[in-house]
Amino acid sequence: MATPSVEYLPPPLDATAQQPAIFDGTIRLYLAYPCPYAQRVWIARNCKGLQDKIKLVPLNLQNRPAWYKEKVYPENKVPSLEHNGKVIGESLDLIKYVDSNFEGPSLLPDDADKKEYFETTLSHMDEFLGLVYATFKGDSTKDADAAFDHLETALAKYDGPFLLGNEFTLADIAFIPFVERFQIYLSEVFNYDLTAGRPKVAAWIEAADKIDAYKQTKKSDPKEIVEIYKRIFSAQK
Repeated sequence: MATPSVEYLPPPLDATAQQPAIFDGTIRLYLAYPCPYAQRVWIARNCKGLQDKIKLVPLNLQNRPAWYKEKVYPENKVPSLEHNGKVIGESLDLIKYVDSNFEGPSLLPDDADKKEYFETTLSHMDEFLGLVYATFKGDSTKDADAAFDHLETALAKYDGPFLLGNEFTLADIAFIPFVERFQIYLSEVFNYDLTAGRPKVAAWIEAADKIDAYKQTKKSDPKEIVEIYKRIFSAQK
């Protein structure tokens, strides 16, 4: 895996920001630093060593520029990637796209069984997120227990700290931005340690935290994460 150098992170663009040039040959990743979906693609970019190839364009989602929806990505969401005269979105599609369409170390093993298991883990993503969010909406941690028990079981499939074994891959990249935030929120609001009784989850987080490509994307303030989730889920209670 490529070892990224520390890079300058530009400040987020808000509604007053001037529109950058579009389709001028520059490859741009539009993201928001607090967004876990965008963080997936940011991590993949770093793991491939593409800091000089793919430019970060961070947005302020609470006050986003009108030109982003009008000129760049009509879905008006992040992440999106401007490449080869088009803009594409959806984070799980984008991490595969970045891995397949750019130079750098492969982020999936050649092993067919592991590739199949990768797709299986992705197929459970919505269920995993739904269980944790059900806890955020209520008072019981029983659904979170189920989610992280499933993750503990998934991590037992192969030897090594990561979902597909000893290498940090797209499978880990898909899950880790969310677990990073869940760990903070569950601890702060529910006094819940998602690693308690789950040694493989604990070892997975510890191993991921040693990956420079991931570490450099951990820019969210824990207080901000708590405030964001409280704002979202207090409205749904």
